[in-house]
Amino acid sequence: MPLRFKDCIEKGLLRKISASEDNALRSINKAGSWLKEAQKSFQIKAYDSSVLSSYLAMFHSARAILFFDGYREKSHACVARYLEDNYVRRKKLEKKWVDLLDHNREIRHENQYDLSFYSSDEEAKKALQTAEQFLKRMKHLLDSLKKSK
Repeated sequence: MPLRFKDCIEKGLLRKISASEDNALRSINKAGSWLKEAQKSFQIKAYDSSVLSSYLAMFHSARAILFFDGYREKSHACVARYLEDNYVRRKKLEKKWVDLLDHNREIRHENQYDLSFYSSDEEAKKALQTAEQFLKRMKHLLDSLKKSK
């Protein structure tokens, strides 16, 4: 049975912390660094590294929203559940972004742990494009949250 937001809270996989705009911005900056890493890896045809770095750019940009709201994750899957419950459900974020985060997390998992999995140039290119769009969307969401604060 897949994790739900409620499960993440009950199991301590999402924990309340002090809200931090500073940590949110640092996480967005980290996402930008991972995106540059993904681009460099793609250019030298290091496709597995590019896929991993693309996912990390997505993870850190999503994590910025949690920091802004005052949450800390102990599970990558729970980052998506947080966005789903707190933003998609309230129509502040389109569901496709959570689906893309979940999909790329699963690819990252296969890439990292499956000994027979190797990323193709097409997969790496798609992951890179998705990470670029995802980071842009999370920046936009973060900006709108700061304005409504």
